[in-house]
Amino acid sequence: MKDLINLMFGVVPYLVVSLVVVVIMALLVMAALNYHCSITWRWLKYKACGKRGDIEESEPNIINLNQTSVQISHSLPDLQAEAIQPIMHDIKETTTKKVLRQTTLPIVPERLQTFQRQLSHKLDIPNDIKFSICSLERSNSKAVGNIKPELYKKDLVRQASVESSSGPDMEYCGKLHFSLRYDKEMEGLVIKILECRDLPIKGRQSSCDPYVRVFLLPDRKKNFQTKVKRKNNNPMFNESFIFSVTYEELRNRYIQFSIYDFDRFSKHDLIGHVIYKGLLDIADLYQDIEYSMSIMCPPQENSNLGELLVSLCYLPIAGRLTVTIIKGHSLKTMDITGKSDPYVKIYLLCQSKKIKKKKTSVKFRTLDPMFREAFVFDVPQNNIEDVYLVLKIMDYDRISHDETMGYVVIGSAFMGSGRDHWLIMLDNPRTPSAQWYSLMENLPSYIPPLKEKNVCQGCLTTR
Repeated sequence: MKDLINLMFGVVPYLVVSLVVVVIMALLVMAALNYHCSITWRWLKYKACGKRGDIEESEPNIINLNQTSVQISHSLPDLQAEAIQPIMHDIKETTTKKVLRQTTLPIVPERLQTFQRQLSHKLDIPNDIKFSICSLERSNSKAVGNIKPELYKKDLVRQASVESSSGPDMEYCGKLHFSLRYDKEMEGLVIKILECRDLPIKGRQSSCDPYVRVFLLPDRKKNFQTKVKRKNNNPMFNESFIFSVTYEELRNRYIQFSIYDFDRFSKHDLIGHVIYKGLLDIADLYQDIEYSMSIMCPPQENSNLGELLVSLCYLPIAGRLTVTIIKGHSLKTMDITGKSDPYVKIYLLCQSKKIKKKKTSVKFRTLDPMFREAFVFDVPQNNIEDVYLVLKIMDYDRISHDETMGYVVIGSAFMGSGRDHWLIMLDNPRTPSAQWYSLMENLPSYIPPLKEKNVCQGCLTTR
């Protein structure tokens, strides 16, 4: 009995699985027969009635796709005719329009890219603006516009340097042609050195090798220099330089052009200077203004009068100017014995007024005196641009008045070695700098006479 029961429990699961499989197969066979019957019925109905539209509405999947589609290629899917119709319509519309030629914009210089970037923020230009070409009628009127003569008179007056008319005895050595323009977008002063004309020959050379240095004074830290033009008394430079300066600073700035003759084996010879003032007048003009100014020759130094070695040092924070008279060489004979009794007077002047006066000790019976004496002047930093030094070399005489042996002028208001030495001192504070000076027989005409009793104490700012 137990064996029979165990046999029944072992056979029952297999019977259930086989029954389920038979039922599933029966359902599949019935579904297949139903599908074939429905297809056969619709085919018979189509043959009998010929109503194709009913079949398309009931079953769109059995429509022949080759009749309602456009085949592009064998490798791409077919596109529906309904989707292709708007595409073909757009193609027809574009073909009816005129073909526009594509153009490229010119290359914009880097100098104008900053202006374009700023302009794009300032102007809001809509994209839907329609441009049209119109023809302008030619006017028969000869009146172009109102001419303002005062704009042209000022340019003609500037053809001569402001500094050139300072003294009647001023000598000139050629012409300098340059142009100026102030760019408000970049906040820069554009200086273009064009050419020089009729330059003299300096030294023992038979030709001139000129170049030009540009300073924007009173700031001497940055300057520019042109290329050297070999063996040319009428050089063409055509070089542009830009000084970064704001509109408000132009009132207190001025330009100095220094023309030099290049010498490979010795010190470069200074040909002359050109100083231009009034930069604020050109700030509102948007074009290059050309100028042709005479080159002012530096004061003539007479080597027959001898030389003097001078050292300068300035402390900006303390406002202390130290002048050291080191020694003299080959001074002029002033006594019957063939010797001299030299000493040096140092004058500190401000705005053509004498501020302080000091002098060295007398060195008797010598033409090569050794002084080595230092003198300190209190000059505030905001007045250092207004002062200058005049050294007067004297011969001591016990019986009559002392005689003058020569002069040396040092300062930013002069030209030549005295100006260069002064600028070197200001560019290198707290550092002594020495230089030899050839004595001049007379002072420049624009320096007032040095009177012993004419002393002004109110020109310098008190600290």
